[in-house]
Amino acid sequence: MMMTRPVLAVDVLRHSFGEAVQEHIPLAPFTSARIGGPADILLTVKSADELAAAMQLIWEHEIPFYILGGGSNVLVSDEGFRGVVLLNRAKEVRFEAGEQPTVWCEAGVVISNLANRCASKGLSGLEWSATVPGTVGGAVYGNAGAFDGDMTHNLIWAELLTRDGRETWPLGQMGYGYRTSVLKRGESQGIVLSALLKLKNATKEEVSVKISQFSERRKATQPPGASMGSMFKNPAGDYAGRLIEAAGLKGTRIGNAEISTLHGNFFINHGETRAEDVHALIRRAQKTVREKFAVNLELEVELVGNWNV
Repeated sequence: MMMTRPVLAVDVLRHSFGEAVQEHIPLAPFTSARIGGPADILLTVKSADELAAAMQLIWEHEIPFYILGGGSNVLVSDEGFRGVVLLNRAKEVRFEAGEQPTVWCEAGVVISNLANRCASKGLSGLEWSATVPGTVGGAVYGNAGAFDGDMTHNLIWAELLTRDGRETWPLGQMGYGYRTSVLKRGESQGIVLSALLKLKNATKEEVSVKISQFSERRKATQPPGASMGSMFKNPAGDYAGRLIEAAGLKGTRIGNAEISTLHGNFFINHGETRAEDVHALIRRAQKTVREKFAVNLELEVELVGNWNV
């Protein structure tokens, strides 16, 4: 029997996690877009072990859940989330030097911070992620990427929690495609706890220069301000931003949500924006591009909560 009454879920989780369990907490401050209503329950976990323990309780009692890392690539509904939102703050990192250096990290590590830590040690391979918002867990889950790099090039294995317990999945088991995986497609069920990533020996200067170049390119082509990151996946052989611009949609605004005038694949929150206004912009972009170019734009951003779709 599904436990839908929040009070029961609170009792179950508070017994194990105490004050880390909070009720009726707005999710907007925990997302890069600064948009979203409240979660019935917000549980902050600070280690992979805590995340695993929480998930085992959640599965045992069939409590609806969502795991939030850096809060990028998500749009939370105005109604929020009916259930438990796990705020993943598991951030342990261990480097292994040698001819083939690696870094092991928990899923809550902010991947851009990790890239800069690698640079400080003269380790290359993660420069592409230095401007990517979000966490290692989210990157592993969705095969995040930028500047011709992605998790396919770095992941050695991921530690996942499944209903059968903790498992180590090698790269090949993740079923990676462009910004997707077997997890994101729902073909397999599992929670990313940690990952081992391969790196290369370099110099601090080499890595830092590359990161600076990527950062400058990002600043020149992508807008500042609160957004979810890239809204749509790029269609095969084309770019979502180009199609949206060609459709004459840049600068289109609903409420305080706007399709960026700098890059058509970024939707900006100009302050106190309703998630429904962003959702209306998404539908308008999809409809217009489909009518003008016969292309269906597929969301890269994940919709969280209840939506009329």
